Amino acid sequence: MPPPRKVDLLPAELKFWLQEELRSRGFGGYEDLAEALNFRLEKAGSELRIRKSALHAFGQEYEEFVKYQEQASAWAADWMQEQGLAEEAKRHNVLFQMITTLAFKVMQAQMIKEGGEIDPKELHFLGRMLKDVMASSGIRESLIVAERKAQAAKLDEAVEAGDIDKEAAAKARRIMGFGE
Repeated sequence: MPPPRKVDLLPAELKFWLQEELRSRGFGGYEDLAEALNFRLEKAGSELRIRKSALHAFGQEYEEFVKYQEQASAWAADWMQEQGLAEEAKRHNVLFQMITTLAFKVMQAQMIKEGGEIDPKELHFLGRMLKDVMASSGIRESLIVAERKAQAAKLDEAVEAGDIDKEAAAKARRIMGFGE
């Protein structure tokens, strides 16, 4: 197993600072960033020093993570909005965003592997995790209720249009399990 990257050895507060700096600098200016980070490390009494190339590698990885996080957030917000779940989305957005970001990260890691290297367990756990989040947040139940309402409205429209009679619509409601 390779040794940990120097960036991974940073104390949490410096790693957070580094991430904020990367964003504010537009994921550029690595020479100045290395100088500023190493100054902070020296000031903190650490002997750890990080070169521009290591920061650049970390910066590219972090930039991609931020991109995936933004894409996941936008996707989740759009999907929930399309489903008419705006209030639910507000309550569960943080959890869903975190899980979706993690899912993108896992999928990204799996995509660079060859067929035989892909661990089916990881994909199974990813799918299970997403399913559990959706189920626990009530999204699934809300979707079912919305779908049943849409089906009932279609039956009502069909009765009004004369395509089916009331008795057939009532029978269809009973068969689909949502009564009259």
